[in-house]
Amino acid sequence: MRIQWSLIAGLIFALITAIFAVINVNPVQVNLLFGTFEVPLILLILGCTLLGAIIVGSYSIYLQYRSQKKIQQLEQQLAQLAPEAEAAEEEMPLPPANEEVQGLTAERRNQEDLA
Repeated sequence: MRIQWSLIAGLIFALITAIFAVINVNPVQVNLLFGTFEVPLILLILGCTLLGAIIVGSYSIYLQYRSQKKIQQLEQQLAQLAPEAEAAEEEMPLPPANEEVQGLTAERRNQEDLA
């Protein structure tokens, strides 16, 4: 459901940007460090929006790649620790049944009362 809302929000943003760009078609002067040139404002708006989308998408892909790598690393650690945990579990004695525990606590209470 979250992906659907993100898609809808992205489409609404794209529609608003397209409408804004179509309204502003006059040529503008763009001043860069190495020179100036004139370009229609519609191309400048759409180009900057596209550049921003590429940057955000690239960062998102990087974060997803990093997360997948971490998941694989943790799965490998889990696979290494699972046999050790099973062996340790087999060596540990089982805890006493509930009745035995209640009997032991009753005995301790009696001993504490006598003391």
